[in-house]
Amino acid sequence: MLLKDRTESEELLVLRYLDARMELTEKERYRHLNLEKGFEGELQFDKLAENLQEERYVVNDLLLEVNNSYFQIDKFIISQGVIHLLDIKNYEGECYIKSGNLYTVANHREYKNPVDQLKRAALLLRQLLHNLKLNYLVEPFVIFINPEFTLYQAPLDDPIILPTQVNGFLRDLNNTPSKLNDGHKKLAQILISLHKTKNPFTVFPTYTYDQLHKGIYCKTCKSFLLSIKNYDFVCGKCGRHEKIEDAILRNVKEFSLLFPDRKITTQSIYEWCNVNLSKRTFCRILKKNYTAFGNTCDTYYK
Repeated sequence: MLLKDRTESEELLVLRYLDARMELTEKERYRHLNLEKGFEGELQFDKLAENLQEERYVVNDLLLEVNNSYFQIDKFIISQGVIHLLDIKNYEGECYIKSGNLYTVANHREYKNPVDQLKRAALLLRQLLHNLKLNYLVEPFVIFINPEFTLYQAPLDDPIILPTQVNGFLRDLNNTPSKLNDGHKKLAQILISLHKTKNPFTVFPTYTYDQLHKGIYCKTCKSFLLSIKNYDFVCGKCGRHEKIEDAILRNVKEFSLLFPDRKITTQSIYEWCNVNLSKRTFCRILKKNYTAFGNTCDTYYK
């Protein structure tokens, strides 16, 4: 039973939106691509895990805090006798482990060893459960989901599931009987209630309203070459169609995330979208999908 869906992190969304509207630094582009790739890998594993049988609670993407220490877990699977703590990695290429560190074969570039990060998360989760006076076995695993990834010299006792082992891991989990009770439900509800929506250590790019490219871009290829045909925007580059209302609402969401201190008004969204549509169209769509506040001259929407 899925109790919490997976959604993009605020950092990923901000970088995705900014990437379409400004020139990111090399470091920011690298971070953006890694987050996109990581999210794609998590969705791939979610799809595979949909076939799990027996009684289990599945909680995706939790950010938790214990004693001022934050840790993020891609997937919790709560079974009868154990909590599986899963960190999904969408690495590709060839890597090796040496002296506990992770390196690429191609250029020997060093990366953080995800096993170390996972062990820290498992330790903090056990502390959290102890503080809550809950007694559950915690089993952590790093899941390498990408079939184009190869890892050499991994210690046999490391909690690693390689791409060729993913199906077997899920099959073994499937073959383990699991019956849940009210205690398991309480555990899942507590973990979800403790989820932090914002990571205080996330560093966002610096940007201003004036420096961002205004307009509606294609959802698929990010091109601003859109034309209007009937009730759709049509991309002049890839040909994708998107309903005008859907596109405007997508851009309202983007505006509100990038500029949380700015009010959503007909004028602000009209200027942000910068397309050949009347203000009346924007007003109608905002009224239909949001709640209006204030007087006629200074109406804003939430």
